[in-house]
Amino acid sequence: MSAMPSFKSLARLGLPLALLVGVSACATPFKADVSRFAVPLPAPQGQTFAVVAEDPKLAGGLEFALYADMVAAEMQQLGYNRASSPESANMLVRFDYGVDNGRERVRTDPGVGGGFADPFWGPWGRFGGFGYGRGWGYGFNDPFLGGPNVRSYTVYTSGIDVKIDRTADGQRLFEGKAEAVSRTNRLPNLVPNLVDAIFTDFPGSSGETLRITIRDDGENTVRPTR
Repeated sequence: MSAMPSFKSLARLGLPLALLVGVSACATPFKADVSRFAVPLPAPQGQTFAVVAEDPKLAGGLEFALYADMVAAEMQQLGYNRASSPESANMLVRFDYGVDNGRERVRTDPGVGGGFADPFWGPWGRFGGFGYGRGWGYGFNDPFLGGPNVRSYTVYTSGIDVKIDRTADGQRLFEGKAEAVSRTNRLPNLVPNLVDAIFTDFPGSSGETLRITIRDDGENTVRPTR
């Protein structure tokens, strides 16, 4: 996510306390489920790589080039050198990304008469009409009837695939997938976090699926999925 404005700057704008709390809630850590399969990768010394599009339709695109640079930066941090061309690389890093069309979710919270209702959800959604991405919610809560607060919103599943092949003989060295469910379908916001997740504790244990939480301070956390 983009950097959130500071509390002091928000206060100078005269925003109410409820809005301040609501904005801070948007900064929840990004969580992704990561599955990885690998054989021992070659030592980085003298090894080169190139990032190529798994989907030929993405090859040559500016968006793909942006994400490929992110993957390349992670590989370089591991000690591998980026080749000048795929033909001269010792390894090909095949990369793909995407997001689905979304699906609706409905959540019901108790009303005033039946329990605690979310104070930041008004009749037209969070913050009175402003939502996150395209997945803003709506609901109805009558405090006099004590009815439930019903919210409907859209969630999207995004994902990336990373495969590493040795060019000399085509042997597959690594396969990894990172997926996340979020309230936005904006790939420029999602892909950097997914790349960060799949390269956290890289290459990991083959066959293991983990829930990786991406934190703003860089101290990502890793735990097995339930």
